[in-house]
Amino acid sequence: MSTAQNPEEFYKKLKEQLYDTTIWPAEYLYKFIVPSDKQKIETIESLFDNLGAVINTTESKNGKYTSVSINVPMKSPEAVIQKYKDVADKVEGVISL
Repeated sequence: MSTAQNPEEFYKKLKEQLYDTTIWPAEYLYKFIVPSDKQKIETIESLFDNLGAVINTTESKNGKYTSVSINVPMKSPEAVIQKYKDVADKVEGVISL
């Protein structure tokens, strides 16, 4: 997710796309790239505790970054966007895809 533009405009557009393309509630796949720091990965994972999330992590070839994929049932586009915001607020250097 590129938030080079105004983040609120980005989230508004994402919300519209999610409503247009998905019947809610639905499974949603989050993908994050973070520096390979155990604390940062654990913070992301903790934000999805008790939601029935399936979490997979893959370290980059050189070990500098870790990809975190999270497949989780979500109730609405608003809930999806709130999780993106929560991760961005709590994990420095995270890239959301």
